[in-house]
Amino acid sequence: MTPSTKRNFSIRYPAYGQDAPPELRPAPVTKKVLMITHNPLLPEQANQTVRQHFKWNSPSALARAYIEDVRWASYGYANYHIVEHQVVDSFPIKRDSFRYTSQSYIQAWQKRHFHDPDGVDYDRLVDEFRIVQRIDSGNIDEVWLFGHPYGGYYESIMGGPGAFWCNAPALTSTAHASRRFVIMGFNFERGVGEMLEDLGHRAESMLFEVTKNMPDDNLWRRFLRYDKTHPNQAECGNVHFAPNSDRDYDWGNPREVLSRCDNWYRYPDLSGLPRRVDCSEWGNGDIRLHHLWWFRHMPHIIGETDGIANTWWRYILDPNTV
Repeated sequence: MTPSTKRNFSIRYPAYGQDAPPELRPAPVTKKVLMITHNPLLPEQANQTVRQHFKWNSPSALARAYIEDVRWASYGYANYHIVEHQVVDSFPIKRDSFRYTSQSYIQAWQKRHFHDPDGVDYDRLVDEFRIVQRIDSGNIDEVWLFGHPYGGYYESIMGGPGAFWCNAPALTSTAHASRRFVIMGFNFERGVGEMLEDLGHRAESMLFEVTKNMPDDNLWRRFLRYDKTHPNQAECGNVHFAPNSDRDYDWGNPREVLSRCDNWYRYPDLSGLPRRVDCSEWGNGDIRLHHLWWFRHMPHIIGETDGIANTWWRYILDPNTV
């Protein structure tokens, strides 16, 4: 790694919420991760890797910061452990068998014109890294892919028996696996905030699946309310829309709206009155701070309410509980 690629992803965590009393805290869980980084060599650029050449971020540093963010956002419940990190010095193969060369990728980057279809060949990746076998053996619980822009990864995709939509179509070729699993896709050009966004969409997929047969006013749908769709009835919003957002990614909106977001810190007691909130609550437009704020509001205690576990992180971490 060259000095110019080093970035500090440490953060001073804001005072979002507070942990539950000891008797209400669920036992922490640990999930084992296979981390795969596609970081191709560029012979025409003094044999630098693509990450070194473009001065993109360290996947290891991103992973460490993300692990700590998820642990903190879940009040210590969600703990990831990377059991193996494999680094591949070539470009991943697309689903139509196309593979960039070092020269064609640099030209595509310069012209901002990339191969279509962009999607990676997941079946090939699953076979190459023996992912199903490792899931079946219990060696890993999920996979994290790190790569360059236009590597072709989905933000998340689910495999295994009965796999369902997880911000991408189910990976049906892996239905013979012994259990469901998720493959995350991260871009090392970007930051920890974008990684949390990927996790946020995974969370949305899991909880929509959990509540799909429930009435429209179920607890999950209530959690997602924001002022634009529910005037004066905002709660916590969703990954793209804060309580006061007018459009996607509008996390820096200074407009004040009424919200009952504080009630979710006291879950399952949601009887508190609303108060006025604005973007200063969740970081004034910072993607990472908004997503931490959003996750920190999720129920995180033992027990059940309306047939849903009071620890929503249970579903986010393990699709087999859905």
